[in-house]
Amino acid sequence: MDLTLLVTFSASFFLVALSPGLCMTLAMSLGISIGVRRALWMMAGELAGIALVGICAVLGVAALLLQAPTVFAVFKWIGAAYLIYMGWQTWRSEPARLDLAGGQRRTPASLIVQGFITAVANPKAWAFQVALLPPFVDKSRPLAPQLLALLALMLVIEFISLLIYARGGRALSEQLHRRGKARWLNRAAGSLMVAVGIWLALG
Repeated sequence: MDLTLLVTFSASFFLVALSPGLCMTLAMSLGISIGVRRALWMMAGELAGIALVGICAVLGVAALLLQAPTVFAVFKWIGAAYLIYMGWQTWRSEPARLDLAGGQRRTPASLIVQGFITAVANPKAWAFQVALLPPFVDKSRPLAPQLLALLALMLVIEFISLLIYARGGRALSEQLHRRGKARWLNRAAGSLMVAVGIWLALG
């Protein structure tokens, strides 16, 4: 692919990825509640979801799915309910258990599913990628190499953005611990997670 085209795509996607959104808010929430290292499992699921959405956008499947609002609505509400439930559980957790037992209760599989659902059930992500990706694909050239290049850039940029938000959440967590306000940790993390669920349901 043309280098100028890749740079333009990277700049465009970086601005979008770094802006506050569902996945970034979730990354911050988990950074607060379970730490950056365990939040990596959620990021793995989220990146898999983003990759799936990107592939579908390039292949035109996303355009078809966007014309089936009922399918999106059902999937979106299931994902929203799951996130709100997890937020409520986090809110109710005892501060002393939040980083230890609370974090250990969250299995890698549950975190991967949470990240995947958040990415795939977000209709705005589908709509954005349907609009952004196809213009950067040259139909006169083989599709596979172009798709791999664009997806690789997307995933690297998304991962960097998720790490920034998760580390920001962890820094907030450490500040609250130092000030003796650990009880606010689970409330902050739970509130953010519930907000993501509501955001997803109303988006």
